[in-house]
Amino acid sequence: MLIKNPETKSPRNTYGETLVELGAKNPNIVVLDADLSCSTQTCKFRQAYPERFFNCGIAEQDMMGTAAGLAYSGKVVFASTFAMFATARCLDQIRNTICYSKLNVKIVATHGGVTVGEDGASHQALEDVSFMRSIPDMKVFVPADCEEVRQIIKYAAETEGPMYIRIPRTNLKSVFDPQKYKFNPRAGVKLVEGKDITIVTNGETLFEVLEAAKNLKQIGIEAEVLHYPVVKPFHHIVLKESALKTKKVVVVENHSIIGGLGSAVCESICQSAPCTVHRIGTRDTFGQSGEQRQLMEFYGLTDKKIYEKIIEFMDVK
Repeated sequence: MLIKNPETKSPRNTYGETLVELGAKNPNIVVLDADLSCSTQTCKFRQAYPERFFNCGIAEQDMMGTAAGLAYSGKVVFASTFAMFATARCLDQIRNTICYSKLNVKIVATHGGVTVGEDGASHQALEDVSFMRSIPDMKVFVPADCEEVRQIIKYAAETEGPMYIRIPRTNLKSVFDPQKYKFNPRAGVKLVEGKDITIVTNGETLFEVLEAAKNLKQIGIEAEVLHYPVVKPFHHIVLKESALKTKKVVVVENHSIIGGLGSAVCESICQSAPCTVHRIGTRDTFGQSGEQRQLMEFYGLTDKKIYEKIIEFMDVK
């Protein structure tokens, strides 16, 4: 299912293009944005279906309330802005209006993680997955490339209930072959077989992990790579089987190690396959301004840094 010659593409463009495709098939789809449609690329839907697009302005909480009202009236609602504003600023409206009522609102947030870059700590959502994961009835997705973005957005349009879908600012290397990959909302994905250590990841760090696994193999370490695009509901079977085999687990995420994928993995492991878990991500800290790749390097999220941290974790001499 992995693509042989990866290209670099914009997941935000893919999101906008997929909305347009879905809008042609389903007249009940409406799209809301908070004055950032050129950044989130919902502007593509606005151009195609202006009567079904609503710019709520810099009023994200109002946008979520409006999304709830439209969902009550039978619409399939996609609401977008930056991840920081979509989650932390709107937590009350998402919890008490959208999720409590199980409304059909899809919150598709762009600019997640440290790779927001120069905008710095105020715009770098490092806690958003943790926020959304903690709310009852909310499903949480972190796709890894444009093909997976496309498939998850289509799944969201066809599936009832509130969802949070996190998309990065950065362009992504293609990982999945569109002819072979099929998104499965009910399972983690084993991408590389291994026996020495399990690496669990999602989002834009998946490509980095795959590269790190190749380098580890060159020194005799066979890493098993698991991809978890669905953080909630978390499906345990693939992780349990791998952890029982390798006895060592590393989680890599462009997010705080508190409350996100790493926490989901630890909760699962302690119940079903107790073993040592090492989490790679931001560690109880705010982000900072910097160039995207430099920030990935600083927080240990590049293939080289992941490789080095795993060597240290395994105490390889």
